[in-house]
Amino acid sequence: MNPIAVIPKSTTHLFWRAVEAGAREGAKEAGVEMIWKGSLKEDDPAQQIQIVQEFVSEGVGGIVLAPIDETALRGPVAAAMQKGISVVIMDSPLKGEPLKDFVCMVSTNNHRTGEMAGEQLGKLLHGKGTVAILRFYKRCVSTGQREAGCLEAIKKFPDMRVILDDRYSGETISEAQSFSHSA
Repeated sequence: MNPIAVIPKSTTHLFWRAVEAGAREGAKEAGVEMIWKGSLKEDDPAQQIQIVQEFVSEGVGGIVLAPIDETALRGPVAAAMQKGISVVIMDSPLKGEPLKDFVCMVSTNNHRTGEMAGEQLGKLLHGKGTVAILRFYKRCVSTGQREAGCLEAIKKFPDMRVILDDRYSGETISEAQSFSHSA
């Protein structure tokens, strides 16, 4: 059987290292070979497209993909599916229809997660205060969904005021520090 390719949004962030450990453990339990390869940074859809295309041309047995961009990866995913390579989407959505454009989507309910964060924030602040919300980066659909859910939940607390939203901290510590100094 051909190996399964797992393509995260990046290979450097701690979250993705934890995903890699889980994927390797799952592959071992299932008795399949897994190849882990991703972009160095989560804001490089061109590199991720190239990685998907490489795996399609190599004829892997399947692809698990965390798309950096919900539309940019549609073409490469379609090419994989047309070649008979099943693609499972994880973490962030890809525009398209499950069972037609890709096999399925495995993800957190990001909007609900954001609501839960906003509700918890409201409780911690006893329903009043001033808050700022930072997102990871603009194209990251999952964090956009979380932000929307959080803002929705905060509206339930009339004495809470959001003074900053729709802002992005970036992928690295230095980008976040640069943001905090410029804001």
